[in-house]
Amino acid sequence: MVYIGEYADLRIDRFTSVGAYLEDDEGFEVLLPNKYLTNDMEENQIVNVYIYNDSEDRPVATTETPKIELNDFAFLKVKAISNFGAFLDWGLEKDLLVPFKEQTAKMVEEGVYLIRLYRDEQTNRLVGSARINRYLENEVTDLEAGDEVDLFIAEISDLGRKVIVNEKYSGLIFKDRLVRPLRNGERTKGFVEFIREDGKIDISLVPIGLEKFDEFSEQLLTYLKENGGVSTVTDKSSPDLIRTELGMSKKSFKKAVGNLYKNKKIKLNDTSIELV
Repeated sequence: MVYIGEYADLRIDRFTSVGAYLEDDEGFEVLLPNKYLTNDMEENQIVNVYIYNDSEDRPVATTETPKIELNDFAFLKVKAISNFGAFLDWGLEKDLLVPFKEQTAKMVEEGVYLIRLYRDEQTNRLVGSARINRYLENEVTDLEAGDEVDLFIAEISDLGRKVIVNEKYSGLIFKDRLVRPLRNGERTKGFVEFIREDGKIDISLVPIGLEKFDEFSEQLLTYLKENGGVSTVTDKSSPDLIRTELGMSKKSFKKAVGNLYKNKKIKLNDTSIELV
């Protein structure tokens, strides 16, 4: 069965003055307009097309590739504003409508927004929505710390980079975990670092356990490993003891402790530091 918003391999049934009519095995018929025909096309040939609605809401086929897939996310630019909402450029002849009710704030012409493409089940139309959180799950049931995941890079926040994890969860890469620049809309791999009670996920761009720390953090890690995973030298110890035991200043020691604690490598007790 052919659905609006999906690709289909269809057979060319006949050519007309307006284009070629394509069919599937169940009798579904759709027009591929003249502008998408090539000289080597012939009857009974199978062509791969994308199905969407034309300006009169009739199914139509195209050989062009949209900038966003059904039930997926992309950053799209607004081409025009109307009484119905905003029309966005998604790579096809008919622009994508984001109704006012699907906007989190009033969209402006030439603005770029993170959008999810969905199919309205009542009207069978393709619609864009900026209400991203509505489509993300709050309960993470199939992931655990260390898992490799697919990331869609979303907006910048005060804490770091928002990401969409495996197309269904909300995640965040904290500023200190951004080991390289990231672009809006980029797709890359990441690793689950921590799953919070509210279902949001802390993400690392490098495999867990392979993080690169600064010299003093690495030095403290080594010291802990060489001393059974426990250090009785803490940030409450005297500068002289810290320098004698670890060969660093108290300021550098406290910075290393903070770095390793933030990355969940150590546990802080009243009188000791333990390696996790």
